[in-house]
Amino acid sequence: MSLFSKVITTKRHLIPLHVLSQEQDVSLVKEKINKKITAILKGSLAIRAIDAGSSNAEEQELTALSNVFYDSERFGIHFVASPRHADMLMVTGPVSSNMALALRKTYEATPEPKIVVAVGDGAIDGGIFKGAYAIMGGVHEIIPVHFQIPGDPPSAKTILTSLLYILGTLERKGVKK
Repeated sequence: MSLFSKVITTKRHLIPLHVLSQEQDVSLVKEKINKKITAILKGSLAIRAIDAGSSNAEEQELTALSNVFYDSERFGIHFVASPRHADMLMVTGPVSSNMALALRKTYEATPEPKIVVAVGDGAIDGGIFKGAYAIMGGVHEIIPVHFQIPGDPPSAKTILTSLLYILGTLERKGVKK
C-alpha cells in the first residue's frame, strides 16, 4: 500500500517547452551539467536505463550520450548495470504487462534519494500504444515519476538539456547525496 500511495502523491514535472527549445551549444550544456553534478552528487551521476516496453528509439538516443560527440562519461554521467548503484532511473517506453513487476522491483532496489525520469511519450502516458491490451500505461501508473522528457523519441541533446533542468531543480530543492 505504501508504494501505491507514493505513486499517487509524487509530483511529476514535465520538462517545460522553453527549456527544450533553447538552442544551446552542447559543450555549454555539458559544462553546466558537470558543475551541477559536482555540487549535488559529489562527482558523478549514475543512471540506470530501463526499457519497459519501448520501440528502442529512446534507447538509441540514450546510447548516443556515450558516443564521441556527446561523451557524457567525461562530464560525470555514466550508465550502470545495477539499480543498487544508480542515482537516477530513466525509464523508456510504455510499461508492458510483462515489465510491470520488474520495473517495480528495480525501483525498490534503487537507493534513496532516487530520481525517476520518464523518457519519451510512451513512458509518459503510453504514447501510440495507450489503451492496448498488453500495456499498463505510462511509468507513473507503476512507480512514482519525478520528471518527464517529452518526445518520440527525444533527441540526445534534448535529454542532456533536460538533465541540466532536472539537476537545477534538485539543486534548488536542496537534494544532496
